Amino acid sequence: MNSGMDELVTQFLEYIGVERGLSPATVSAYQSDLAMYREWLERHGVEDAAAISQDDVEQFVAWMHEDGQSATSISRRLASVHMFHRFLLNNGDVVADVSAAVKPPKNAQTLPDVLTVEQVSALLDAATPVVDDPVQLRDKALLEFLYATGCRVSEATGADLNDVDMENRLVKLTGKGNKQRLVPLGSYALKALEQYVAQGRERLEAKSTGARERRAIFLNKRGKRLSRQSAWEVIAQAGERAHLPVALHPHTLRHSCATHLLAGGMDVRTVQEMLGHASVTTTQRYTHVTPDALIETYIMSHPRARG
Repeated sequence: MNSGMDELVTQFLEYIGVERGLSPATVSAYQSDLAMYREWLERHGVEDAAAISQDDVEQFVAWMHEDGQSATSISRRLASVHMFHRFLLNNGDVVADVSAAVKPPKNAQTLPDVLTVEQVSALLDAATPVVDDPVQLRDKALLEFLYATGCRVSEATGADLNDVDMENRLVKLTGKGNKQRLVPLGSYALKALEQYVAQGRERLEAKSTGARERRAIFLNKRGKRLSRQSAWEVIAQAGERAHLPVALHPHTLRHSCATHLLAGGMDVRTVQEMLGHASVTTTQRYTHVTPDALIETYIMSHPRARG
């Protein structure tokens, strides 16, 4: 491969590793994917970035399929190629992104949808209480809790007051198979939770007509434990108020938390433990989620875990 292409790839890897601060593991994954791409281009006589055509990219995808690579692997490597060509265009090395219209195999594993950092901020800001209302305080605490911990909605609604150690900023979550794990609470989530417990939760609990629910963190308007369906409605309503251009689902904040943590350099194994994934393979899906969007909104760490 000619030195010009080598230099461009080196610049790209330095850009995502140094300027954008992606973890070494993530940079290594991009390097491996692009090495395969470069070798294929060289074998087909393409030695200059400006000479790469859309047909070349499409033929590379076809070759990976013929080589027996899985649809998921092809989709991941194509995501790396997309990011590289986006970099070349933004850097002024080419006049067009010839990879933009090339799609992954239809049977590729669907990668989880995530929000950008700005979209998450808009979503959480949309839940900021404007009055001293216990339901609004609860909703704010719930959304901050979901994003800070990356927990499943069922884990949040199943959490009890004695599961939270506010002094040490930790919460004990019970996941699938009744497996328990300790997860840190960021300062934003802790502040929202403290405000809800101090000013809103008791007022909700007092509305219970029967035996009061003295254990659950998140209560509904009748003073009972909040259901998963009601928690999902809180997410959906916040999304509508934030006017997000993307559809939300119950695990949107979980997926976004995992992706932003990995983008910020957290080790894959640590994120695996935090989210309660049985296999690290599940966590690794997030290392290549919508890279074009993530790189533009990348920050050095989880924006709401500081403090």
